[in-house]
Amino acid sequence: MKTLHIKFIAAALLVVLTSVNSYSQITKAEIMATGLTCSMCSNAINKQLKSLTQVDSIGTDLNTNTFTVYFKKDNSVEPKVLKKAVEKAGFFVGSMVLTAKFHTDQIEDNTTLKMDDATYTFIDIKKPVAHEEMKYRVLDKGFVTQKEYKKLVKSYAKYPGYATENENDYYLKTL
Repeated sequence: MKTLHIKFIAAALLVVLTSVNSYSQITKAEIMATGLTCSMCSNAINKQLKSLTQVDSIGTDLNTNTFTVYFKKDNSVEPKVLKKAVEKAGFFVGSMVLTAKFHTDQIEDNTTLKMDDATYTFIDIKKPVAHEEMKYRVLDKGFVTQKEYKKLVKSYAKYPGYATENENDYYLKTL
């Protein structure tokens, strides 16, 4: 009887832990890199991104210097990991758009979600979002150009944490 009870608890824990792992899923990231001058530059970024264990495949558009990164199912990745990979190749992120599904009751303006070590704050949300895959633009320093960030700091002064530049805090806007 005790063995059956322990097996039931173990199975229940397994179900709970696997459901928490897929609580949010970033399925794709579109990264526009800055500072590229040739196809060798693109190749350097490609190699760094492919070295990440969470990456399934990468599509590259040399005309716009955009890298579309597709992730393996049930893998979590934080935007800072992608940013560091681009910077390790010697370049910068000019824009990052995440395609993700956040499993929460509703995402409204100034909603904050904590997942693993990351905190996601949704800003400038016009229409509440719930349980659907959406595109979100990361608006933090290092994820947009310096010129754009200076404008955003003024625009988003109503969000007190926006300009704090904590690398585990991400401010997302729906597209």
